[in-house]
Amino acid sequence: MKCPKCKDSALHAKQMDEQFAAQECERCGGDWILVEDFVQWRENNPGFEFAKNVDVEEDEILDSQNALLCPRTGTFMRKFRIAAQNAHRLDYSAAVGGIWLDNGEWELLKKEGIAGQLNEILTNKWQQAVRESMSKEQFALIYSRKFGETDYQKVRDIRGWIDSHPAKADLRAYLFAEDPYSAER
Repeated sequence: MKCPKCKDSALHAKQMDEQFAAQECERCGGDWILVEDFVQWRENNPGFEFAKNVDVEEDEILDSQNALLCPRTGTFMRKFRIAAQNAHRLDYSAAVGGIWLDNGEWELLKKEGIAGQLNEILTNKWQQAVRESMSKEQFALIYSRKFGETDYQKVRDIRGWIDSHPAKADLRAYLFAEDPYSAER
């Protein structure tokens, strides 16, 4: 098989962290992993945790911006975000169940504490959670700009207090009433 990124460099067998099978491109340092191999290894090693104290800088991690072709089928691979706070995306071939990790992305997954969840990143549930988190971050940025950081923090504190209060419906009614001391609404 040829590297999906370099296109002419061959992939060679290796063990990811001496744990499960993968193939590596010696030129660009990317890794090809079959989800099936990872899941089988994970089922046989349920308590294994990858070290999170990985020394990797964001600018050292390569991320293919363009669509890559599956090294087995030549079909386009889909991109999956790993987290809302991180722009890096994994390339996935649904045709064969293979994941392409650009150089440094495996270390990033370990640093983020999600290397043991590699197969879960590809699920709708994971991707939905990433999108929701990204949406919340965008709204937080909008509110912060609109209110100012100090006032935004105050209103978040008030909202938290109201939401945790046993009489929160009455508190909201009081706050939103044009005249809370009138019998009319």
